[in-house]
Amino acid sequence: MDFEIIKQTLPLYWEAAKVTLALGVVGICLSLLLGFFFGLVSYFKIPVLQKIVGAYISLARNTPLLIQLYFLYYGFPKIGLPIGKNSAAILGLTFLGAAYMAEAFRGSFETVPAVQLESGRSLGFTKWQLAKVVILPQGLPQSIPSLGANCIFLLKETSVFSAISIMDLTNTAKDLIGMYYMTREFLLLLVISYALIILPMILIINLVERRVRRANYGI
Repeated sequence: MDFEIIKQTLPLYWEAAKVTLALGVVGICLSLLLGFFFGLVSYFKIPVLQKIVGAYISLARNTPLLIQLYFLYYGFPKIGLPIGKNSAAILGLTFLGAAYMAEAFRGSFETVPAVQLESGRSLGFTKWQLAKVVILPQGLPQSIPSLGANCIFLLKETSVFSAISIMDLTNTAKDLIGMYYMTREFLLLLVISYALIILPMILIINLVERRVRRANYGI
């Protein structure tokens, strides 16, 4: 193990980690926003929109992110819509992530007891009033474990960004291995880099989950 070459290439991994984290965080945030809206559409079975959202979710969840990135980055320019590689990465991650987030939100909304919904309707609440007063306050806390797992999944999926020439952690490791033929050193740095990004996220998600559980159930 050549620790000197590890020390010399640490700045490259630092820059790659910033790229990976920036693209991942933006993609995750957009996924949460769109997923919340799509989850509401699916839960309330809004005519027309429900079918569109359902078709989108099926398409996004049943195609690999790598293929989606190829389609965005290499396919769109063929029809006169060139997309930068960073934009393609964010759009691809959002396209995939929003589908998973939508299902997580929809599933959490369905945990609200039907008797409470019926009580709200008997009081004359509209769908959106029910969402604001009954469904969201009870359903959102239930979604945190699933949303957290999806965030971690999406952050790990950023490893395929190297396929469209983004200098993320994976691409940096591949380039350095090709230049120096030191596989162990650079793969070790790759593993450590992803661990340093993902482990704090896991700790934060666990902390939020415990606080929500304590607030709702006192445990």
